[in-house]
Amino acid sequence: MKMTLGISPCPNDTFIFDALLHQKIDTEGIEFDVFFADVKALNQMALKGKLDVTKLSFHAFTRCVTKYVLLDSGSALGKKCGPLLITKPDTVLCNSSKIAIPGKYTTANFLLNIAKPDYSNKKEIIFSKIEDEVLSGNFDAGLIIHENRFTYQQKGLKKVQDLGELWEKTTKLPIPLGGIVVKRSLPFEIKKTVERVLRNSIIYALKNRNSSLDFVKTHAQEMNSNIINSHIDLYVNNYSVSLTQNGRKAVMLLFDKAQIQQTESIFL
Repeated sequence: MKMTLGISPCPNDTFIFDALLHQKIDTEGIEFDVFFADVKALNQMALKGKLDVTKLSFHAFTRCVTKYVLLDSGSALGKKCGPLLITKPDTVLCNSSKIAIPGKYTTANFLLNIAKPDYSNKKEIIFSKIEDEVLSGNFDAGLIIHENRFTYQQKGLKKVQDLGELWEKTTKLPIPLGGIVVKRSLPFEIKKTVERVLRNSIIYALKNRNSSLDFVKTHAQEMNSNIINSHIDLYVNNYSVSLTQNGRKAVMLLFDKAQIQQTESIFL
């Protein structure tokens, strides 16, 4: 069966999907037409229900849970992996400061709303441009995710707040950043097959670490191998293989904090 798939070009996504997309494992008859996009675009497509399977932010998932259900495999949760609010060294922020965010429905922006509810002057831009936009003075601060966690200091920027630390301190749970969802309207067995082959793809990637390197580098924003490996180490972990009870608690808590009353099950 051929299905549409949306993922980001970030190393954690290409790493976990490499074996599946390149038939390094038994895909059980599943084929994907792949659409690569940044997290903002993926979230927007998910809200419209355009793709059969897609990566999205958990914040966006709260807005399209009637269309999609979350796979047990493929999620990005963890500790010390949250979004960072960064500025130039001499910048002092106030409620009217202009802040670049990677998307309205990103979990990063959701966490910023919790930490700094009075920050209202925010603008969405592609995540990979946020550092440079802050450096150029177009924005007072930026909310960074993905590889930028490992590069902002090299560019002379400073961390104002680690929003993931706030979540961990107050909830004692992993930070629920993003997950892989599948359309509810698809047959149950197809959904379970996608979940199973994705889990096998992740397990293969973890056991054969260098197998995906060419594919990952083809799409990565940052080509430095150390940064790529640090990115994968941070965002691909046991929660990616299976959410576990703790991971599910974290996702459910995010839904509660978003004040979403869902009648459908969140999880497949």
